Parts: sequence; C-alpha cells; structure tokens
Amino acid sequence: MDEAVRILRGGGLVAAHTETVYGLCGDATNGEAVAGIFEAKGRPSFNPLICHVASLEMAGRIAVLSPEALILAERFWPGPLTLVLPMRPEASLHPLVTAGLPTVAVRVPRGPLRELADRMDRPIAAPSANRSGRISPTTAEHVLRTLDSRIALVLDGGATSHGLESAIVGFGPEGPVLLRPGPIEVEKLSAVLGCEIRGRVSNAVLNAPGQMTSHYAPHGAVRLDAERPQSDECWIGFGPDPVEAAACASATNLSPRGDLREAAANLFAALNRFDDPDIPRIAVASIPHVGLGHAINDRLRRAAADR
Repeated sequence: MDEAVRILRGGGLVAAHTETVYGLCGDATNGEAVAGIFEAKGRPSFNPLICHVASLEMAGRIAVLSPEALILAERFWPGPLTLVLPMRPEASLHPLVTAGLPTVAVRVPRGPLRELADRMDRPIAAPSANRSGRISPTTAEHVLRTLDSRIALVLDGGATSHGLESAIVGFGPEGPVLLRPGPIEVEKLSAVLGCEIRGRVSNAVLNAPGQMTSHYAPHGAVRLDAERPQSDECWIGFGPDPVEAAACASATNLSPRGDLREAAANLFAALNRFDDPDIPRIAVASIPHVGLGHAINDRLRRAAADR
C-alpha cells in the first residue's frame, strides 16, 4: 500500500481491488496520470471516468449532492453505486476525468481502492483495470492478462465479491435515472428513495457523454490538420513548432516534445483558453492517429463539427 501511494503521488498507475471489479487507478487531479489511464486501456475516446473517494465528506468536496443523492449515498456507500452529480466549481479534478462535462461520477467503494483515496486525501480516477473492450477483471491475474507492463503495481485483494461494475444513477429534471444497471437492483434503489428510478431513454436529458457530433466546441470555428495559422486565427500546436505567437492572434502548444500523453492532458485547457466570443477562428496542428492520438482527434473532430 505504501508503494502504491508513492506511485500514485508520482503520477503513475496501479490496479486495486474493489467489491465490483479491479480498478485502474490514477490521481484524478493529475492530467498526465489520467491521460495514462486512457493510454493503458487503449480507450477509444475520452469518456468520463468514475472518481472514487474515501467518504461522503470527500464526495461533497467535488460534487453537489441533492437530497435524493444524499439518501442513496447514506444507504449504499461504501458499495457498488455510482452517482452522477453536478461538479463543484472549486473541485480540483482534471477536465479529462469528466470529459469536459459539468457533472462528475462519484463512488465510495469497498476495499484497497477506498484506502488509497483516503491515504492520498484526493479522488482516484479508476475505470476497470483491463484493456478497452476486454473482459472486466475480477482477480489480479485478470488484470495482468491485459495490463502487464502497462502499470506499475497490482494490489491483490483476491477475487471480487460482485464481479459486475457498479450501478450508475443520474438525476435529471424529471427525477432519478438508471444510467447503468449493476449489483444493486433498481427496485431496491427505488424503494429507498420512495419513487421510481426510470430507465434511460434515447431522448433523455442525461445523454451518454461524448456521443454528440458537435461536442466540446469553443465559440470560434475550428480548423484541423493545419500546417500553420492565418494571422486572424489562434493556434494550437503539437511537437516542435515553428509558429511564433506573433504570427497569429495567440498560440499554445499541446506538447512541444510531441508527447501524446502530455497533449491529452493539455487538450481541454487549450480549447478552454480560446473559448471566447471574441475569438472567431482556431487552427489546430495535425495530431498523429496512433495511441492516444485517436482519442485526441476524436475530441477535436467534435469541436470542429458544424453547429
């Protein structure tokens, strides 16, 4: 456990046992650690990650719990229930954790992952500890089957007790919505709340994040795979960049050394920097379509889509 905390504080990744499945853990406030999670999983896009916290009090530091959410949290935490809640403005989460959305998914788990969050005194981002698209891991051996050499350490807690990812409940204008079924039956959740938790429908307000064609879009038009900016464009570069800020309206670089993990960690900050009604046009350098580059380009395409 001491070694796991040391690795996490240094921006590294570990896998840890929970009651549901093993989680692939990184510091939720560290952009490069979070980008490393996507890289290790081979995740196709920057979907939101669940923030695991040690207590209800820690959850309250990063999210706003409605009376309904508080009832469920007090009844089922620690346990296999994730709540999607409005994120507090002062939360120090890196934007990659929430995929740039104003909500955050929060859970208090059982097992070593909860102890990690307690000892770190900060949220731990942790999707299932397996390569994207592979079977979720319920033993340490399952983790090593797809992530060996991609992470620094596995905290072996034996087989998980549920073997199924947590249930996810969100809260919309018409009440609570089951976004993902899990080990806690929806009937039990509804009984505790005293009202029906609806199943998710295609036109619900709580849409699946990252699926809209136009998403993560700044005010200005975005031009992709640009060789250099026009004089009236802001510039988002990548790699050794000959473009000087004086040659355009303003400039930033996702990673001067051409590191895709660093670029992923800086992506949302760069888009936010130029998200201004007074900035009409943004040019973005070409990003390689390899590894994390696929996810970066996915988000950039959505930012550039017609609105």
